Amino acid sequence: MTKVKIVYASMTGNDEDMADILSEDFEDAGFEVNMSEISQTEVDDYQDADVCIMVSYTYSDGLEGNIPDEGLDFYHDLLETDLTGKIYGVCGSGDTFYQDFCVAVDHFAAAFEQTHAQQGAPSVKVELAPDQDDIAKLDHFAQTIIQKCQ
Repeated sequence: MTKVKIVYASMTGNDEDMADILSEDFEDAGFEVNMSEISQTEVDDYQDADVCIMVSYTYSDGLEGNIPDEGLDFYHDLLETDLTGKIYGVCGSGDTFYQDFCVAVDHFAAAFEQTHAQQGAPSVKVELAPDQDDIAKLDHFAQTIIQKCQ
């Protein structure tokens, strides 16, 4: 059975909602899903998965490229991890009020590239809470990854 590890960082609940949508999509496809909040997760947890998913908001007052403070250790550990043979995907929310809209998604995607994992689907960026169009994009994101696993 294909195993999916979804790690999320969520201040307002929007990114947790996105993680829940993805979890349901993968479970419906018969995948085994484990989901956890970033501050309660070690990067090594990805070693037990076939698919590694990150869902993170962008923190506009943060340091180091707007990674949420609670995700900085995870981010730095990810940069030093080898995930060769695994598939990854990154999603996240942001606010277009800020110039740095959803840049945490880009930073996490770049970090995954350094792990030698294979991108399973283009990243998805959501304005604040996911609406119906965003849910359709998240479903497509998950389906694209599911197809890569078959």
